[in-house]
Amino acid sequence: MPVVPPEKLVQLQQQGQNVRNICILAHVDHGKTSLTDALIATNGIISPKLAGKIRYLDSRPDEQLRGITMESSAISLFFSLLRRESPTAEPKSKEYLINLIDSPGHIDFSSEVSTASRLCDGAVVLVDAVEGVCSQTVTVLRHTYVEKLKPLLVINKMDRLITELKLSPSEAYTHLSKLLEHVNAVMGSFALGERMEDDLRWRERIDEKLQSKAAESGSNTSSDRKSSIASDENGVLTDDTPAQYEEKEDEDIYFEPERNNVIFSSAIDGWAFTPGQFAGIYAKKLGMKREVLEKFLWGDFYLDPKTKRVLSSKHLKGRHLKPMFVQLVLENVWAVYEATTGGPNGKGDPTMLEKITKSLNISIPPHVLRSRDPKALLSAVFAAWLPLSTALLVSVVEHLPSPHTAQASRMPALLKESPGHEHIDAQVREAMIASNAAKEAPVVAYVSKMVSIPESELPANKRRGGALTAEEARELGRKKRAEIARAQAAANSNGDAGVESVTDALNTTAISDEQDVPNNGTAEEPSDPEHLIGFARLFSGTLSVGQEVYVLPPKFSPAQQDPHPPPRKVTITALYLLMGRSLESLTSVPAGNIVGIAGLEGAILKSGTLCSQVQGAPNLSSTTAISTNAPIVRVALEPTNPGDLDKMVRGLRLLEQADPAVVYEQLESGEHVILTAGELHLERCLKDLRERFARCDIQAGEAIVPYRESIVSAEEMREPHDPALGRGTVEISMVGGGLKVKLRVLPLPAKVTEYLVKYQGCVKRVWAERMAKEREKRDKSGQLNGSSGSHGNTADDDVEAGTHGDEEAGANSDRDVKHAADDSIEGGQTMSVDDFKDGLLQAFEEEKADKDLWKGVISKIIAFGPRQVGPNLLIDETEDRVCDRFFHDQSNDATNSASPLQPLLSKLTHAFQLFTASGPLCAEPTQGMAVLLESITTDQAILSSHSAGAQTGEILRSTRTALKSAFLDWSPRILLAMYACEIQASAEVLGRVYSVITRRRGRIISESLLEPSPNFTILALLPVAESFGFSDEIRKRSAGAASPQLVFAGFEALGEDPFWVPRTEEELEDFGSLGDKENVAKRYVDGVRERKGLVVQGKRVVGDAEKQSTLKR
Repeated sequence: MPVVPPEKLVQLQQQGQNVRNICILAHVDHGKTSLTDALIATNGIISPKLAGKIRYLDSRPDEQLRGITMESSAISLFFSLLRRESPTAEPKSKEYLINLIDSPGHIDFSSEVSTASRLCDGAVVLVDAVEGVCSQTVTVLRHTYVEKLKPLLVINKMDRLITELKLSPSEAYTHLSKLLEHVNAVMGSFALGERMEDDLRWRERIDEKLQSKAAESGSNTSSDRKSSIASDENGVLTDDTPAQYEEKEDEDIYFEPERNNVIFSSAIDGWAFTPGQFAGIYAKKLGMKREVLEKFLWGDFYLDPKTKRVLSSKHLKGRHLKPMFVQLVLENVWAVYEATTGGPNGKGDPTMLEKITKSLNISIPPHVLRSRDPKALLSAVFAAWLPLSTALLVSVVEHLPSPHTAQASRMPALLKESPGHEHIDAQVREAMIASNAAKEAPVVAYVSKMVSIPESELPANKRRGGALTAEEARELGRKKRAEIARAQAAANSNGDAGVESVTDALNTTAISDEQDVPNNGTAEEPSDPEHLIGFARLFSGTLSVGQEVYVLPPKFSPAQQDPHPPPRKVTITALYLLMGRSLESLTSVPAGNIVGIAGLEGAILKSGTLCSQVQGAPNLSSTTAISTNAPIVRVALEPTNPGDLDKMVRGLRLLEQADPAVVYEQLESGEHVILTAGELHLERCLKDLRERFARCDIQAGEAIVPYRESIVSAEEMREPHDPALGRGTVEISMVGGGLKVKLRVLPLPAKVTEYLVKYQGCVKRVWAERMAKEREKRDKSGQLNGSSGSHGNTADDDVEAGTHGDEEAGANSDRDVKHAADDSIEGGQTMSVDDFKDGLLQAFEEEKADKDLWKGVISKIIAFGPRQVGPNLLIDETEDRVCDRFFHDQSNDATNSASPLQPLLSKLTHAFQLFTASGPLCAEPTQGMAVLLESITTDQAILSSHSAGAQTGEILRSTRTALKSAFLDWSPRILLAMYACEIQASAEVLGRVYSVITRRRGRIISESLLEPSPNFTILALLPVAESFGFSDEIRKRSAGAASPQLVFAGFEALGEDPFWVPRTEEELEDFGSLGDKENVAKRYVDGVRERKGLVVQGKRVVGDAEKQSTLKR
């Protein structure tokens, strides 16, 4: 294959209609990188013989070692296609630029999939023909649907149906039909969910119109929904709400081979085809038009061998005919395998092969025919008959949209999701929708991640052309001779050590074009610093080197007059064409292309938006479509040599920018902590730190995982702390009797807790909006030290509540699962407040036991906790309803804040936030708890005699102590962070897999046979604390036949009281007075307390004390 020069690719960037931006998505080990190799080979970058084996885009050594992709990589490819404008016209060559991104399939690196999908217009989704739809397959299909990418389905590893499962063509066709149905069912479920949401919104708008019309007329109207639509006197509709729900067309989201959006392939053997290719082959033979034959080649259609007519299943009349896809397509593919690798000895059938090559009119080189490797012969036949690159790239060009077409359909919805979308400048909006590449058009680019590149890999530091010129070789020779002469002179002056010195000098002399460095006798380690390059997509305008653009901060909104922090102005220092393992310099890039941008270091942390103007600029980085896997695993790091601390900190900051799923933070205790998505992700991060970013030896502590604390009402519980008040009720007298409070702690119903955890995003959004309004109000009034708002504490107070003193660990654990919560509550972030309240009310109504207790509770909610958004409730049960409500009218803020009780109530709310952020078991956040404020009485005379600082400290301390006592009145529970584990394993290793899961306290959820293969799909729940080393143990025990995928699945209560001791006669008889049964919950609690330096009850500091003996002389 001829090598395509970079200048050709740069030239094609200017032709927007001939550009295609695609990403390759799939489950792990479904063949993405092998498929990409075949496409790269068409540009002469690698040999076609190595395609599928070299894995070119897996440029990291650990990627090659493990055989999986860990980072998404981009490469630009050239493709030329002959087209006829009419059937009689001469074919003309049309050239295309394919910007391709290969993404990882492992769940630990799912954030890389998110970064790739936002930059592209189309997606090639791979599915293993044997394994079928797996967990990550569903995830990437959801990405394509949410991001509005146009997908192509590639059913890969078709060779496994022939070589492993030994299926006949008819059996393979049945299996492929079921597989295709499964994929379409997944896509249909996404469309159905969106349709139900749209229908609900439409009904709500109609109901609002009905209610407003009834209010205007002053009576209840019974008119139908059509009459509620506003119209003028001529009956012309003047409202944007349709009279009837409009169904959206969903045909485009399904995969149908007759539409040529399904490709059947084997990347390792280098072949692929679409039904359209075979329709072109058989159209003349059968005397049918190609377009007609394409519609009947897949499905229950049969070819009558006598009349050559196509029959449907109802016209078979008892005849046993094969489907056309089996007869015309699969049998021919199976025949090639039989002729090349079949037979009793696996050497094929030469006679049959000769017949096939003649009928296909292809020629095989003689050296391949003489080869003893049947695979080489197989690849040669398919390379000449059904080359993979042709089928895939033609489908990409024909069926996936250009940037102009894609942005016209995607941009309106994407901009609507951005904050302050009503204030986006009209010129910017039009330029983005039209993908306007004019130089005078506003520049808008989205940087999805920052990529770290060693300085030696930058184009400015790499030699062009490869070989040295004669003049360069002579100059380099003079430098090296001078260097050796200096080494000899130094050796002669050192006397006996001369031979060794000369040897050392010659060994360190390298043939390079670097400038000479004076040798002072000390060998310094060569420095190759890392540079951060923005991995970006340009949506409008033309970006040039030296141009100045603004980096919009993450919370930027065009509605803000004076945004804080203000957008930062940066200068583009370099632009790069991304070519996998290498970069090529560019001077400018037009809209619609994927590009690497230099000059953004320090301005963008992980992702961001670039714009040439601030007024009316869109903020694409804050839309909810991009999501990452939960960084659930937290590890403290320290350098082996304390003097390398600065190196490690610099490396950690670089790592945080270069990896979209890493979070770095420094605790108040001085610990340097990183949060990663899983064990494999952690391993890769540590490797990068040691070898690239920090370049020093780093020690990692034991992995820290978060827990949660909760309470339940069990059958057997200890006696209440105060039987007269009742279980969970406490009375507190504070500030010398000036403040008396009665509190009651109750466990929330399970359905309510589940609802609050799932839709936490709505509470978070409401609280953020309230804080923004209060800050704006204080700024307008100039009260920098004004009132503390509806709950008496500002956003700064809230942060203090989460990190104050010994609550540090609990707050950090809460931050550990911040992204996990956001993932699980994606719908909650867009849910209206009314919908949230309706759902919460329904969850309370499902509780039958204490229905009267929870009646009207939503209107009494004072606060959520911890950090104002968690799944715990503070409820006002006072007679006078003295507290402000969470769901309240903002117009009453001034009245409520003027109440004399507000400063005291704010301190009580603050104490509630502190307690829920750090529970009594092991200082972890609580969930599923309701605190009822039943009464509050004050004595202003006593209160006025105490200072505000003394009041605050005593109220916080006393309230937390009382809440702890009330919490422990119930049966406490420790909640473990859980992984959902999916494993595919054969029946032979099933028992070993089960034993590993059971030994690590996992629980099997389901087990299903993956027909027609002999493999089983196992779904299980596994505690995160027990998951370290789990993947390696599974692979070792199953000899590599099973590999798990671990996804964070929330928290699950351990059904055991950590303070349980035998009390009843039967328990004393069974376990003794000391309780011989191991208390697993107590083991977890004690482990966390010991790690945090808290007191561990029952721990023996000294095992066997002995008197020290002193020997006398």
